[in-house]
Amino acid sequence: MKFEKISTNRAKFTFEVTPHEFEHGLDHAFDKAVQNVEVKGFRKGKVPRTIFEQKFGVESLYEDALNHVIGHLYQQVFEEKSVVVVGEPQIDLDFNAIKRGENFDIAIIVPIKPEVTLGEYKGAEAKAKDLVATNDEVEAEIKTLLNQNASLEAKETDILENGDTAIFDFEGSVDGVPFDGGKAENYELVIGSNQFIPGFEDGMLGLKIGESRDVNVKFPDQYQAENLAGKDAVFKVVLHEIKTAKGETLNDEFVQNLKREGVNTVEELKADVKKSIESRKEAQENDRVVGTAVKFACDNATVDIPQEMIDQEIKQLRQNVENQAKQYKIDFEMFVQLNGLTMEQFNAEMEKQAKERVLTSLVIEAVAKQENLVATEEEINAKYQEIADMYKLTVDQVKAQLDQTAIENEVSFNKAIDLLASSVKAV
Repeated sequence: MKFEKISTNRAKFTFEVTPHEFEHGLDHAFDKAVQNVEVKGFRKGKVPRTIFEQKFGVESLYEDALNHVIGHLYQQVFEEKSVVVVGEPQIDLDFNAIKRGENFDIAIIVPIKPEVTLGEYKGAEAKAKDLVATNDEVEAEIKTLLNQNASLEAKETDILENGDTAIFDFEGSVDGVPFDGGKAENYELVIGSNQFIPGFEDGMLGLKIGESRDVNVKFPDQYQAENLAGKDAVFKVVLHEIKTAKGETLNDEFVQNLKREGVNTVEELKADVKKSIESRKEAQENDRVVGTAVKFACDNATVDIPQEMIDQEIKQLRQNVENQAKQYKIDFEMFVQLNGLTMEQFNAEMEKQAKERVLTSLVIEAVAKQENLVATEEEINAKYQEIADMYKLTVDQVKAQLDQTAIENEVSFNKAIDLLASSVKAV
């Protein structure tokens, strides 16, 4: 085997295939092919090799034979410990040059984890932390609590207005033909929240309970479903209920109903809210400082990321969003739309996030290596215990499922982040 790096993110493994190795592949390919071949005078699966090759040619076995040989050779790629394979291989082979009984070369080209050239990574500048909760912030959070605990009640009048919650059925159609994802029953929507296609919610204003109406809208030109983009549509709507929020009054009784431990009066609630806001601010400010430190290191680093790593991250990010849509029992494209994005915007955002996540991971790993930030035995044991406590497992159960190398990498990764954050200068 000949190994060479052909770029900062690609490696090439060249193998010389002997006649013996290729014949082994041909034997395997024949055993597979003969099971589905019928030749007059022989039962299926019982055609002799010579008869098979006379009728179909030995070349008919080449593709499967090569796949079998490559499968064996590919395992040797992972024996090269100086690189980490991060995606599917490409095969470099002149199919027409293969001759039975002669040696020939097969090259396997793989994307590899790229080397990172670090620039300046310590000493990023960030605005000083703001950890104080103002009176306005406390009042705003208490107002939110009042609104969150407001109850939805049937509206006294039966005319739908902005701010009301409507419960209704709808079915959309274009040119009289219903389209996928355009139908729902007993759907609940706050009118004026702008969750639907522009014009839909305005078109419902003034409806009365039990009344039906055709709401005419036009899909945006950049709508994710290309078959609907820019099209005029009609939604047949039937209104079943109208609800309105009844606000709560801030008093000791309201506070006690919140059932916060040790909080029974309005003044105690304000103190508890202030403490909660400042706790959140501390976490948010720490995240901001970490984000500034990591971005500084990434902006000053040089790395050629293989597209395969980005694509793999995109796949994971998209799967997360698809799972969220399933939890809400909403069509995926509709879920994306409800989050204010077209599919084109969504895909662009996934690409951007994936690049940032992969780059961040690579740079922080490089910092850990540069600073020799290795996990101690005590830190490894503490991480195992943390995971065990989180998932209510024993440490032995966690160790059976998680390789120690993964734990060591996570510990050193977090130590690198802490190092970057601690070097930030407040301005």
